[in-house]
Amino acid sequence: MAKVIIMLDNDISTDDIYPGRYMATVLPTETPQFAFADRTDFNASLKARAFAPGSIVVGGENFGCGSSREQACSALKGHELAVVARSLSRIFLQNSINLGLQVVICPGIEASEGDELDITADQVLNRTTGKAYDQVRLPAARQGIMDAGGLIPYTRARLMARV
Repeated sequence: MAKVIIMLDNDISTDDIYPGRYMATVLPTETPQFAFADRTDFNASLKARAFAPGSIVVGGENFGCGSSREQACSALKGHELAVVARSLSRIFLQNSINLGLQVVICPGIEASEGDELDITADQVLNRTTGKAYDQVRLPAARQGIMDAGGLIPYTRARLMARV
């Protein structure tokens, strides 16, 4: 079970998640400090490590729209966050899979900051309200890459299994 740490609207762009002015910083070890930099209170809480690993960012429709910058995903992964959204932009979804950021597409999700969510294989259960919401399952291959921690660890494991 994990806690919702922020509720976001529709059309949250990669520029909101990782502002373009920080694009010179691309190392996954350095990008987390700029996650949601323009939401100064939230960014300060992230930097202070005020949230437990696995905490959840809940978004509306079209989460991660805008540019193709993968730093938006690496910044969230660096804080060990998960994303549950009504829908994800296509490129953000693929970047999340490739980097191993845990994302869940849940078209009917209703939650508030502080709610406790439990993510199962098919549903997101809001333990605070007692409601359950169906999630859109990713194809097995894509889920396998995300579960392995990203494309590089997935590929490495597959290659090592052949030896």
